[in-house]
Amino acid sequence: MTTHPAEKILVVCGPTASGKSALALRLAHALNAEIINADSMQIYRGLDIGTAKPSPDQLADIRHHLIDVADPDQLFSAADFSDAADAAIRDIVSRGKRVIVAGGTGLYIRALVKGLADLPSGGGEHRQILQAEAERIGNDAMLEKLRSVDPLMAADLHPNNLVRIIRALEVYYMTGIPLSRYQKEHAFSARRYDTCQVGITVDRQLLYKRIDERVEQMMNSGLLAEVSGLLAAGYGRDLKPMRSIGYKEAGACLCGELSLDDAVRLIKRDTRHYAKRQLTWFKADPDIMWFEYPEKFGSLLEHTIKFYEQREDNTNGKGTF
Repeated sequence: MTTHPAEKILVVCGPTASGKSALALRLAHALNAEIINADSMQIYRGLDIGTAKPSPDQLADIRHHLIDVADPDQLFSAADFSDAADAAIRDIVSRGKRVIVAGGTGLYIRALVKGLADLPSGGGEHRQILQAEAERIGNDAMLEKLRSVDPLMAADLHPNNLVRIIRALEVYYMTGIPLSRYQKEHAFSARRYDTCQVGITVDRQLLYKRIDERVEQMMNSGLLAEVSGLLAAGYGRDLKPMRSIGYKEAGACLCGELSLDDAVRLIKRDTRHYAKRQLTWFKADPDIMWFEYPEKFGSLLEHTIKFYEQREDNTNGKGTF
């Protein structure tokens, strides 16, 4: 695996509605940097309102990378993100700019910073969908599905071993990497970049208030019309982006399965649950330094400037402002 330990990148992470985008823009101005998006839904074209994608003015103000790079019916995995981000980093650095990676998709950030040595934990939405599919099409068909993406693993499994079949498919759909390759290479253990990772600390009740306000703003900005346009363009409700928070509920509302009030309530609830999962993921990473924004912006900026000026063999500061 290729590593780039001499190249410094700043990572801004945290739960949805915590202020990551605003902070990344402010830091980009101060540090002469460009931003690489690390939100797994903002990579899709046409998903603008429900993903809180940067506005045209913001995109014109600071150059962003990995936004609108895939259609909603394209598979885009953590491995794809890592490869694309590597290319973007090379491009940014070659032009004398600094790099800020900003987003809330923890698996994307881990893939870029640390590689994909640790298999993603399962049991979430992917597994539920695969289990439902197995009930519908049967074990033999699921094994054939695995064979199309991971023939080495499929060759070792019997159709009755549905648990391992589903797990292998789950890993592939979450990362884009066959489970057999993980087992063979047991990669990646080397540090990929010299990184400074910062997370935004937000009072839980304030965060929930921001989430509720954001959902209301999305609805007022035309989320239902956006989803209607995607459906009319032929993007089915079974696609991964169309099953994401906001798009799933809006689609159900448009199809008469939910009232508008219930759709809004469920979007708010599911977004709060998602924010909790994001916090759990990021809090488990000891390399992330947490701070309050905008209150501690000055301290953060000072810390990042020192990070860029320090020698390669110095360790990053950790803790909480």
